[in-house]
Amino acid sequence: MTPDVATTFAASRFAPAQVPHAAANAAAAKKAAQDFESVFLSQMLGSMFEGISTDPPFGGGQGEEVFRSLMIDEYGKQIASQGGIGLADSITRELLKGQEVAQ
Repeated sequence: MTPDVATTFAASRFAPAQVPHAAANAAAAKKAAQDFESVFLSQMLGSMFEGISTDPPFGGGQGEEVFRSLMIDEYGKQIASQGGIGLADSITRELLKGQEVAQ
């Protein structure tokens, strides 16, 4: 996602009327950036787990597919909450820069 798309996403999601204070804007931008990073990481991890097969007597099937997708989503959230890969920081800066220009 390019910074322009990220800025547009945040601007549409967090309009100034919804978040009146600068500190609230910064917090909302940080949360949106961290959410985006967790989704991005989940997608990366999902492709990493695609080739892993399971033991037939104890694994496989639709239940494991559902569990694995939920597990990968949680991995993405945890990695992002622990600092991630630095994507959230860059996105937060761009979102705040876009808000300054808009005001």
